Amino acid sequence: MNKKFWATAFTLSGTIMGAGILGLPFVFAKSGFLAGLFWLISLGAVMIFLNLALGEITIRTRGKHQLAGYAEKYLGVWGKRAMFFAMIFGIYSALLAYLIGEGQSLSKLLPGEINPIFLGITFWAIMTLLLQEGLKQLKKVEMYGVVIIIAIILGMFIQFSPQIQATNLTTLNPTNFTFPFGVILFSLLGFTSLPELREEIKGQEKLLKKAIIIGSLTPIILYLLFTSIFIGILGHEVTEIATLAFGPLVTLLGIFTMLTSYFVLAFSLKDTYRYDLKLKKRSRIFLTSGLPLIFYLLVSKFQLISFTSILGIGGVISGGSMAILILLTHKKSKDFKRNNKKPEINVPSNWPLILLLSIIFIAGIILQFIQ
Repeated sequence: MNKKFWATAFTLSGTIMGAGILGLPFVFAKSGFLAGLFWLISLGAVMIFLNLALGEITIRTRGKHQLAGYAEKYLGVWGKRAMFFAMIFGIYSALLAYLIGEGQSLSKLLPGEINPIFLGITFWAIMTLLLQEGLKQLKKVEMYGVVIIIAIILGMFIQFSPQIQATNLTTLNPTNFTFPFGVILFSLLGFTSLPELREEIKGQEKLLKKAIIIGSLTPIILYLLFTSIFIGILGHEVTEIATLAFGPLVTLLGIFTMLTSYFVLAFSLKDTYRYDLKLKKRSRIFLTSGLPLIFYLLVSKFQLISFTSILGIGGVISGGSMAILILLTHKKSKDFKRNNKKPEINVPSNWPLILLLSIIFIAGIILQFIQ
């Protein structure tokens, strides 16, 4: 497996590992570690399946599309509109969470008392400049960013594992059993990078299945190690942005995870406006870069929503809706023979499976707003 393979796998891992990782210890503490572990494994398995299904769609379909374009081809205009809404809701939720998280993390890391909002704006400006470099720069950001994230988490686990108390990892709070659902789902989302994976591994599509599996599994394993450290040592005393409780090295981890994911999501958003909506360059720049900044300034000024609430709501609404649409698109693509290619990935699709997973995601949306 060559450099192109690892760049492709790490693009997916880098998209998945964003602000969601920072909220995991908090929701695990609320529900108990065992409940969080159950949802991480269960939703992790579902998301690997969905990533493979989406990978199959991208290979089957001729031409370059983003998620809304695939939904339109197989489901019609309503599919395009529904996918577009779900996708941009999730992306803007993520970009907003990243700006909040980066501002607070940089403020904690840098000497002096620098306003977190100013640092969030600085981070936004740097990401906006990087966004103009295109896919070549994307590969560099993902490749090195994910390697750094892996190294930091493994280093943390080696350093802090002697302090972990096993009793903290056997807790369960039945009344909050479903509490982690939204944040965990958010932390596992990487759908928007799948069309880019097809472009990155072009000419070696037979490796895409392995790249998707490794790219999806890597965050799950790292999440487990990361959360075990915080819950094992701190128990219930975990802050909303977990890395702020542990010092410079761990805060740096949060900064890198959000940096890599912000870049890929913004890049995907820009391509959606370019290829699927055919918007002009000025409109694309405003919607991709200007709008997240406006949201960030409004939320920061008026303190409209908390960090984990953004993750939870973004996870269930965007993740749940996109998952259902991907299941329907995948089923339709298998039945659509005209002008489609034979894919190197082939995962099963049937109505009982679609119905079962759809019920789970709809239940997750309802629970997020009543608990």
